[in-house]
Amino acid sequence: MARPRLVLAVDGGNSKTDVALVSEDGEVLGTGRAGPFVPQRDGAAAAVGVVEAAVAALPPADGVEAAFAALGSADGVDHVSACLAGADLPVEEEALAREFTARGFGADVVVRNDTFALLRAGASAPWGVAVVCGAGINAVGVSPTGEVARFPALGPISGDWGGGHGLGEQALWHAVRAEDGRGVPTALAALVTSHFGTRTVEELVLEIHFGRLDGARLHELAPGVFAMAAAGDAVARSLVARQAEEVAVMAEVCLRRLGLLETPAEVVLGGGLLTARDPLLTSLLDTELAVRAPRAEPVVADVPPVMGAALLGLDHLGAPDAARTRLRAHFEPSRTP
Repeated sequence: MARPRLVLAVDGGNSKTDVALVSEDGEVLGTGRAGPFVPQRDGAAAAVGVVEAAVAALPPADGVEAAFAALGSADGVDHVSACLAGADLPVEEEALAREFTARGFGADVVVRNDTFALLRAGASAPWGVAVVCGAGINAVGVSPTGEVARFPALGPISGDWGGGHGLGEQALWHAVRAEDGRGVPTALAALVTSHFGTRTVEELVLEIHFGRLDGARLHELAPGVFAMAAAGDAVARSLVARQAEEVAVMAEVCLRRLGLLETPAEVVLGGGLLTARDPLLTSLLDTELAVRAPRAEPVVADVPPVMGAALLGLDHLGAPDAARTRLRAHFEPSRTP
């Protein structure tokens, strides 16, 4: 008897990489996890090597060894559905797909940006809009007929603002100016010095400038920004308000490009800043969406994005609806009757 077809679902993120080996009937045969997926920093080959490490962490299961042993010398799985941070442009998706194929994961590989996994995991249908706001910010929209709206998502050079790192940078910017007199007073100055243990904000700036402190750590300030905003700090509140506006604008633009502004459509919200459900950010975002996209239905997705990659894989294989239901039950049992 032939084995069922297998999907290897991959969610490659800035903080960790998750994989799930899924049968075409929706059974999750195993899951694995490895370190960050950062092709811009490490290169495509090293980034896909992290996926190999996650695959190696898959627990043994009956039938899995025969179907997915000897990676690189066997035929691999029937389909690889990889949704990856850093796959921001079609040329990057293509390069990563070639690397997966060359490593022997399988001949049928589809690489997408990780926003597609968020959308598929959080929406009730395979279409809608997803906005992710974690370390950075990005969005994607898919129409009922398959048209796609997306952004380059390369940071400030491509017009992006916000996410944990963006908020941290802005908190430091305002803290510096509050300390030296160019800006208005703000509790963000005390937040910056207390968090990083410096005597002054300028001392922290010099620590970053001389490479003694990694500037990437500025994202650690984001929770403090929300706390200062909730406590009434006007500068911190302005940053939270701008973050809400940026999320709503990205959703609005995707909906407009796809002709969905006048159609009831789900806007799936993901990433650490949005899944934390900060009361002020949530309230401001609801207000912004009500003005910009009044027919949009915001949905906070707190399910693992790898589930979305797996659902996309089942879609690719033409699996029955029962398989998707079974898959969702594995990842979100509390929502299954």
